[in-house]
Amino acid sequence: MSNPDLVIRGGTVADGRGGELFEADVAITGGKISAVGKVAAKGREEIDARGKLVTPGFVDVHTHYDGQVTWSQDITPSSQNGVTTAIMGNCGVGFAPCKPADHTRLIQLMEGVEDIPEPVLSAGIPWAWESFPDYMDWLSKRDFDIDVGAQLPHAALRVYVMGERGARRDPSTAEDNAAMAKLAGEAVRSGALGFSTSRTLNHRTSTGDFTPTLKAGEDELTAIAGAMHSQGRSVLQFVLDLSTIHEDLPMMLRVADTTKCPISFSITQNDKAPNRWRQTLDEINAAAKRGLSITAQIAARPVGLLLGLELSRNPFQTHPSYKAIAHLPLQARLAKLHQPEVRRAILSETATATDDPLFFRPNYDKMFLLGVPPDYEQPPENALGPQARRQGRQPEELAYDAMLSDEGRGMLYVPFLNYSDGNLDATREMLSDPQSVPGLSDGGAHCGIICDASFPTYLLTHWTRDRTRGEKLSIPFVVAAQSRKTALSVGLTDRGLIAPGYKADVNVIDYDRLHLHPPKVHYDLPVGGRRLLQDVDGYEATIVSGVVTRRHGEATGRRPGKLIRGAQGMAS
Repeated sequence: MSNPDLVIRGGTVADGRGGELFEADVAITGGKISAVGKVAAKGREEIDARGKLVTPGFVDVHTHYDGQVTWSQDITPSSQNGVTTAIMGNCGVGFAPCKPADHTRLIQLMEGVEDIPEPVLSAGIPWAWESFPDYMDWLSKRDFDIDVGAQLPHAALRVYVMGERGARRDPSTAEDNAAMAKLAGEAVRSGALGFSTSRTLNHRTSTGDFTPTLKAGEDELTAIAGAMHSQGRSVLQFVLDLSTIHEDLPMMLRVADTTKCPISFSITQNDKAPNRWRQTLDEINAAAKRGLSITAQIAARPVGLLLGLELSRNPFQTHPSYKAIAHLPLQARLAKLHQPEVRRAILSETATATDDPLFFRPNYDKMFLLGVPPDYEQPPENALGPQARRQGRQPEELAYDAMLSDEGRGMLYVPFLNYSDGNLDATREMLSDPQSVPGLSDGGAHCGIICDASFPTYLLTHWTRDRTRGEKLSIPFVVAAQSRKTALSVGLTDRGLIAPGYKADVNVIDYDRLHLHPPKVHYDLPVGGRRLLQDVDGYEATIVSGVVTRRHGEATGRRPGKLIRGAQGMAS
């Protein structure tokens, strides 16, 4: 018997099944795990994992790398957070299928929905395809630092088939449905893991138009989902609005019942109805008992906006005196903002409403400084409003000064989902539900306002170790939830476990050192585009298909990751 390619020695293993931790060696041969236990043979390469946590690679089912995979081989920031498989094409947005005349339309949709700047997308995407199978064929020739899987985005499909009628949300005809169903079946045969759609008013193009899929009919969704699932396992991922969930969720359950297609959708706690998530989970558990395959995607912490002078939005962006200088480069704007007369003018004005779904009239009782290390579960008294009242000042002053700090790079944090109670108890209950998986990291998206691709790391640090304001979760539970359980939810049965025969996607983690740094702006996208990233310490090694892709937090330059084509089972 030949020696293993790699042996991970003496680590504390969380194998993805959710059982107790145990100490073992892990041998890897030919891209698969070949042994778990005491491995006598010496590996061609060895990693000393004594005192370290060894986990399966994390499977992130909710990302938006549809553009980034076309210009970059490194799927950061997810690959920096222990993710070895990322599923893109969520929320109904993506870049295939697409006719040349619609390139700008799909870019504007992605820019508006996911806050990826238009210049970045226009410069970075090569548009070397038209159909979805062409897109998959083109991606299959590329190598990445992690595996990527794709879903067919409804908005792109609808515009491709219906043109302007689809974009303006006209009802589809029977002929439209048949055409979309045919293309959807082709997408699955080419390797699509699923189909995604959006029914939320918050999803708009950069020009303010609603997403083309907002009011798509039940007949349209049924035709597409049925055609896809008839060609192979295919999950239907969707996003709903709280205001219409009482209509839309029963409809989506009917689609699932009719087509037998598994469904997956996001559940969050919303301030407008802070207990609706309980009812929603009850409904999906009842549907699961009826035999439907249904998964709730749960955010690991509050979904929070980051506001600042260097970012997409800030509390003063509608103030006339700020708008007068908003066009200036950061340093010039900073010089103006330091002038006493400019400060007085801006602070004397009030924010006005806009139709921007991610601009909230500032609520300083829900606006925080994240701190170092970043704290996403702060008590309400830490917010700027209570702080200002204690100091006898206006909260606007505190926000203004905070943004001027760090040479104009100071950030404010506004948790707007999953924080109605001023703590994460509801999130813990959602994560613990048997029908839920961690989701919503939005890796690759929201470049200038949200920085949540670090969810996988946060699940391990906050929920198993650092939480002080409520009950924690166990390491085995968290590891299983974001490796095996997420993998199974999208039909990838070949990964997510540390066991012989499974794909050798593994993390070696210095659990005691694992921590996140505060978010910072980087200008490393095409044409110098901006994005928020968080540095992370503690990942000793990340291994994809048996190849070490990251070591001591640094990329090794090796890229064994591939496009996943369809649901994956265990090799015989």
